[in-house]
Amino acid sequence: MESKIEVLSTVKVDKSSDLYKVVSELNKTLKHQDLMFGLALDEENNNKMIFTIYRT
Repeated sequence: MESKIEVLSTVKVDKSSDLYKVVSELNKTLKHQDLMFGLALDEENNNKMIFTIYRT
C-alpha cells in the first residue's frame, strides 16, 4: 500500500533555535489526526526557516 503525503501549508518564518521543539511537540500531539509537521532551513536566506504542514 502506497502512502500519499499532501502539503497543506508552507510558511517562511524567522530562524529560531527553539522552533524545532514546537515542531516536535506538534508531531507527537497530532500524529493520530494524520498530520505531520516539518522544519527546514531556507536555502535562499539563512536567517529564515520553512515550516510545512502535511496530511499523511
